[in-house]
Amino acid sequence: MAINKFVRDMAEAMAGIKDGSTVLLGGFGAVGQPNQLLDGLIEQGAKDLTVAVNNAGSGRVGLARLMELRRVRKLICTFPRSRDPVVFETLYKAGEIELEITPQGTLAQRIQAAGYGMGAFYTATAVGTPIARGKEHREFDGREMVLEYALKADVALIEAWQADRWGNLTYKDAGRNFNPIMAQAAELTIVQTQHVVELGDLNPEHIVTPGIFVDRVLHIPYGDPPIF
Repeated sequence: MAINKFVRDMAEAMAGIKDGSTVLLGGFGAVGQPNQLLDGLIEQGAKDLTVAVNNAGSGRVGLARLMELRRVRKLICTFPRSRDPVVFETLYKAGEIELEITPQGTLAQRIQAAGYGMGAFYTATAVGTPIARGKEHREFDGREMVLEYALKADVALIEAWQADRWGNLTYKDAGRNFNPIMAQAAELTIVQTQHVVELGDLNPEHIVTPGIFVDRVLHIPYGDPPIF
């Protein structure tokens, strides 16, 4: 049977996501964030989620809406106080959501380590700060470092610029951000793509995420509403 990773609709894309899942969410702010897949996750209903993401959303849409519905138990995040973080701040002050702050580079490396099959790594980032309290420390070449564990997830939700039916992906400009490394670090990688191309049309040198890391692809042209 020919490989075809495209799914028919949002319901098929979101099928099987379980309560208690750890979810990697691509994007840097609004850039490269799979907003329609987020809406699909809201519709799908999974709860008690741990979400790893660069920032904590804004307003009352997307990730903020998922949190407002009390569906996120824990946030692993670099910038929890980005523009208009009213939902997160309200929940956090009320003790209704856990927060694990991780420096941006460390967050990226933890995700990348999971994709590489590494269990952990040492870094000098955060040494001497509250973030490093309680973590194992060692000295390398006279420099103190802290142990950080790989961040492997059940699900990754990412956005791509182009995809073919094998799941090979390209990204556009800053939309690349966390998406490629997250695609490699999850048991189930779900992609929303702005463009569909025929198999063989992608220049192999331009493919950033090979299809081996992708499980499901949903075509959502830019500006289109979710497909349920």
